[in-house]
Amino acid sequence: MDVDLQKLVGVDKLTFHANMFQIHGDGLSRSNLQNFFVVSGIEALPATRLYEAYFEKQWGAQRISLKFGQLAADSEFFNTRYTDVFTNASLGWPAITSLDLPSGGPSPPLAAMGARLLVNVTDQLSILGGISDGDQAGPGSGDPQERNRYGVNFRVNDPPLLLGQIQYAWNNKKGDPNLTGQIKFGGWRHFGSFADQRLTSNGASLAAPGSSGEPLMLAGDIGGWAVFEQQIYRVPHSDDRGIGVFARAAGAPADRNLIDLYADAGVEFIGLRDDRPDDKFGIAGGYAHVSKRARALDTDYRTFVNPKWPVRSFEGLLTAAYQYQIKDGWTVQPNFQYIVHPGGGAALTAGPLAGKALKSASVFGLRTTLKF
Repeated sequence: MDVDLQKLVGVDKLTFHANMFQIHGDGLSRSNLQNFFVVSGIEALPATRLYEAYFEKQWGAQRISLKFGQLAADSEFFNTRYTDVFTNASLGWPAITSLDLPSGGPSPPLAAMGARLLVNVTDQLSILGGISDGDQAGPGSGDPQERNRYGVNFRVNDPPLLLGQIQYAWNNKKGDPNLTGQIKFGGWRHFGSFADQRLTSNGASLAAPGSSGEPLMLAGDIGGWAVFEQQIYRVPHSDDRGIGVFARAAGAPADRNLIDLYADAGVEFIGLRDDRPDDKFGIAGGYAHVSKRARALDTDYRTFVNPKWPVRSFEGLLTAAYQYQIKDGWTVQPNFQYIVHPGGGAALTAGPLAGKALKSASVFGLRTTLKF
């Protein structure tokens, strides 16, 4: 739902936006793969859930914009335009933030209460800043979606999460004959407490028989990222059709985060054929490195629990997707994903194969989208 409050009640340049999900079915990553790179960006627990609900106020010729309410960060922070053809969730909101931040950070399917300020310094240079509640589901064990099943917790008292990003674009004016591109640098700061990936409150390993079982709590957490995107070919007499490449990289401290290094990159082909101007095809790869402290815990499990316990290293993703437009508003997207070392090479936790590392997986999918 979108409401123009200037037309409705006369408030200049003020709008309201809200959306919600009606979610059915099961999750392939949650129930079968147990991997970091969630295979579907629309995977979530079955529910009717409010997602975003916010006001946006603008000043000048869209030079300054303020959003406030229940917001998601993935559409503006750490994003790139050349990932829209892919169905893997991490090519939207990356695995490093979804795994390291409480409740996955403000991203699908759980947005968070907060505010975002955008300042377009020039036509090329922009600055973004955001603050939100640092745990939109609230503290607790288990899946955070179960703690905020309907998206109406509206939490505001948790330690805050700060987001910042500076971005510079070139050749981005409509009709510019040169190839457009953009670079972004950003970071986040969380003011909550984070569990050490290896040590307990009494200084022993979490795997040691004499440990307290309670992880050592560390104050605060930080992370940073960089994004690069560049159009390398443009179809003559068009703006967006052509070939674009992207690359993203991010890092976070190893002692309190499961993932300490992340990178992805890919290429998207957009409307190369005149008779198929809306079709898209993309190929991408991703890498999520398990932190040194978490790997040390695996080594401790080998020592104290099972000498064959797998030591996690990284998870990798190779994916390809094609978006075929059947007619205006109706597309189908066959896609393929290959998951290397699911869970970073994590161990099965139950059954006769408990303790064995998860095997790499091939995923074949088909998505259809109707807009009317």
